[in-house]
Amino acid sequence: MKYPKSIDLHMHTTVSDGTDRPEEILTKVKNAGIELFSVTDHDAVKGCRIVQNIRREGDPLFLTGAEFSCRDEEGFYHILAYGYDPDAVSMRELAEFGHSLRMKKLRMRLDHLKSEFNIGFSEAETEELMAMDNPGKPHMANLMVKHGYAKTIKDAMNNYLNKLHVRSEFLRPEEAITGALAGGGIPVLAHPSFGNGDQLILGEDMNRRLRRLTAFGLRGVEAYYSGFTPGLRNEMLQFAEQYDLYVTAGSDYHGQNKLVQLGDTGLETSPEVPERLCRFLKEVGIPAWSDS
Repeated sequence: MKYPKSIDLHMHTTVSDGTDRPEEILTKVKNAGIELFSVTDHDAVKGCRIVQNIRREGDPLFLTGAEFSCRDEEGFYHILAYGYDPDAVSMRELAEFGHSLRMKKLRMRLDHLKSEFNIGFSEAETEELMAMDNPGKPHMANLMVKHGYAKTIKDAMNNYLNKLHVRSEFLRPEEAITGALAGGGIPVLAHPSFGNGDQLILGEDMNRRLRRLTAFGLRGVEAYYSGFTPGLRNEMLQFAEQYDLYVTAGSDYHGQNKLVQLGDTGLETSPEVPERLCRFLKEVGIPAWSDS
């Protein structure tokens, strides 16, 4: 018995900052030949509920997932939760808290664009933003490009939206980790070497970070990731051995909001499915495929 390498455990839908609806994600996963996938929307479990309800016999295997944006005095973290019960109180509370923070930041960013750059949207567009499950900077950036306020999404982010340093409440990594565990899930550090996306954390800095997070109950690292070089991947595999952590694989697919393809995890470069990934899949109840 063995597991296939056609696995992608990190993707986003319109429930957060992806451009594909959960229904579309399922179709694209099937068309891409992916045999096991997870939807990991930011601070939300709704996308997983939808996929669970529409999956049919013969569809790819599915694992519940979520990605929580965290920070503390030491920095920023993205914590993935896998295999949890969507009805668990702790998971609902994490999602509700994450949503409330996103709504506060949205209002602050709208005010910032208006006061600093005289950029505003129509009442209907603002209401649509406010009605989203988890509105974020990509949604605002797309509107800015649409109206010609910015040339590209990157321009909107770097030269406008990121100029506001939001000082608000935040979810701490230990809260996300303990919440995931309480919900029957496995907490995993997303794209570890990249931190919150625009960092590069290596060597002793990573060692110190993992030492803290494993003390909180972290149980895995996303060692196979679309943006990782072989060097970054190998370093994370070594840290997984050092701290006895599970390993996961994800593309971080966002549809049209990111130049990443479904299934692009780097796992295809491995001669076989890593033992620590197999352990993870067994832990969350994914059955092994036969050798045939």
